[in-house]
Formats: sequence, C-alpha cells, structure tokens
Amino acid sequence: MHESAVFQDLMRKIDEVARANGLPRVQCVHLWIGALSHFTEASLREHWEFATLGTIAEGSRLEVAVSEDRFDPRAQGVVLVRVDGDGGEGDR
Repeated sequence: MHESAVFQDLMRKIDEVARANGLPRVQCVHLWIGALSHFTEASLREHWEFATLGTIAEGSRLEVAVSEDRFDPRAQGVVLVRVDGDGGEGDR
C-alpha cells in the first residue's frame, strides 16, 4: 500500500511539473532516494513502467540518485528532482 501511495503522489507531481513547464510529454524523470527510504533503485525501476502507464510519463526513462546520508532531513523520502520532456525541462 505504501508503495502505491508514493507512486501516486510522484505521478501527480510529475504531471504538475510537466504541465507548468508546457511539456507535452515526459522523456526522463530524475529522482533522489534517501538513505532511510524503504525504496531501492531496483524497486523503483521495477515498478516504473507500470506506474507510468496512461500518464504523461508513459515510456519515460528513469534516472535515480541514491543517497548514503542517513542524517539528511529527506533521508526517509523519494524526491522528484527534475522532469525532462519534449520542449525543455522542469525543476521541482
């Protein structure tokens, strides 16, 4: 359940950023995973294709940076860093 809620929120944010920046289609999404997050890069990649089906990010590439800093204030999270698409990019 936790994973689906995180992906739903992530897809909502990606859609917001893409629309705010006039991106008709998302080509690449850049994420940052905190050291204390329950996600791994492998688990995000495993669910990415399914999570993006029917969204503006369907078929997009996923770039993931993994933090080792347990003391970072975002250490438990998954952070949307940037969205690249047709016509430019959008920072979150």
